[in-house]
Amino acid sequence: MATNRPICENRRARREYEVDDTFEAGLVLEGSEVKSLRAGTANLADSYVQFRDGEAFLVGAHIAHYAPANRLNHDPRRERKLLLHAREIRRLAQRVAERGYTVIPLKMYFSGARAKVQLGLARGKKQRDRRADIRKREDERDMARALRREDHG
Repeated sequence: MATNRPICENRRARREYEVDDTFEAGLVLEGSEVKSLRAGTANLADSYVQFRDGEAFLVGAHIAHYAPANRLNHDPRRERKLLLHAREIRRLAQRVAERGYTVIPLKMYFSGARAKVQLGLARGKKQRDRRADIRKREDERDMARALRREDHG
């Protein structure tokens, strides 16, 4: 059984977007990128998925240079092809085109020896939605504190 070893996570994604559905996709990488990922030097902030010619690409993800690769290094911000079934790509591209959705990477991890990215079909949150989420979290925290005080006092 392959274990999922995390590389990086897009923390802003859940705060700024309402994620409706998640998918797993493989990544087409160069050798120096894989070495860099094993060292844990990746960042998914400000990245998204773009659909072109029936293919999906991860745009804006940063995978740092791998120092020992020297002149054979990769471009840290290059577009990387995502490996999804054609039917999944068509369905995601259609939902993005129709309903104001976007596809964003949520986290990157190794599944066995292969690098994978978890994608989320998401809709951007409005400012009031973010405030409501913060208020809800604070209320839950306050209730938990009150319950702890009752138990101990």
